[in-house]
Amino acid sequence: MSGGVDSSVAAALLKERGCDVIGMTMQIWDYTRFHSEDGEAFGSCCSLDDVYDARRVAESIGIPFYVVNFENQFEQVVIENFCDDYFAGRTPNPCVLCNQVLKFETLLRRAKELQADYLVTGHYAQILDAGGSHSLYKGIDRSKDQSYFLFTLTPEQMQAVRFPLGGMTKDQVRGHAARFGLRVAEKPESQDICFVPDGDYVRFLEERRGADTMNGEIVHVSGQVLGRHLGTYRFTIGQRRGLGLAWPEPLYVVSIDAARCRVVVGERDHLMVSSCVVAKVNWMIEPPVRAMSVACRIRYRHREVPSLLSPLAGGRLLVEFNEPQLGVTPGQAAVFYEEDRVLGGGWIEGQDSREKL
Repeated sequence: MSGGVDSSVAAALLKERGCDVIGMTMQIWDYTRFHSEDGEAFGSCCSLDDVYDARRVAESIGIPFYVVNFENQFEQVVIENFCDDYFAGRTPNPCVLCNQVLKFETLLRRAKELQADYLVTGHYAQILDAGGSHSLYKGIDRSKDQSYFLFTLTPEQMQAVRFPLGGMTKDQVRGHAARFGLRVAEKPESQDICFVPDGDYVRFLEERRGADTMNGEIVHVSGQVLGRHLGTYRFTIGQRRGLGLAWPEPLYVVSIDAARCRVVVGERDHLMVSSCVVAKVNWMIEPPVRAMSVACRIRYRHREVPSLLSPLAGGRLLVEFNEPQLGVTPGQAAVFYEEDRVLGGGWIEGQDSREKL
């Protein structure tokens, strides 16, 4: 129970169905360490206010409630990876890692210690059973579908996890919240990274790793040096704003060379990528031994595109898009679909010229 409307409704629906429900909230971040310039504590997803909201909802529907402290694991796994990625020239996706390690490994293990049969969350996705084999599918509300963030689920986890909201729209969920009289029925959704609630990730990185450590040149794809920057971690692939460069055409960040502290920029056409390499792949089907056609999503809000997957050495994949894609970003997830079914996914490394197996 995160304190939002989705997980609150999931708990209330199960209680209404006669299930023996226990509410659990993860304490993952010490918000007393992070304040705005006026000294006020920020609020965000998984904040202390959310913990209080979750507790009140649990009380209102009459279920036991526990707060489980995962701050150390979150720090070591999610925060450190977030910083490492930015300082290595990648753009991280901490929500996938949080789902993978905190929710569906650590929290699921804690739920089993409490003798729970299932871990239930408010994700907009579906786990369907076809002949004893569980598969992950998109939620029916396409505007809220969260299957992209769940590609790391294993068969064992899918047997022990339930997503009761996957067959509902957001409006239907809010309708249930109002019907149950939940205080969070109209609570807005947080769009921020939970540990960077003011959205200033650059400040967060510099407070943890120091400023002026990755300064260097801004270079055009032609090799011409156009200026200097104050840290490669300030940039992401596809970025246009904040470059401060005079050029006849709009320029975008095309690549980031962290080893040389260089930010490479170019015109929009230079953002178009026909292929990428994906590593640390988790398959929800038998891993293919030859090329196969899929629909590939390279960002959460990206529409899947027809693509060809070809196995590479070391369990990696070459993903070739039927049409070049804009702004393929190392550090983001590439997730593979067959219509609504998730086949698997992995992490984008970048372009690669090595021969296919």
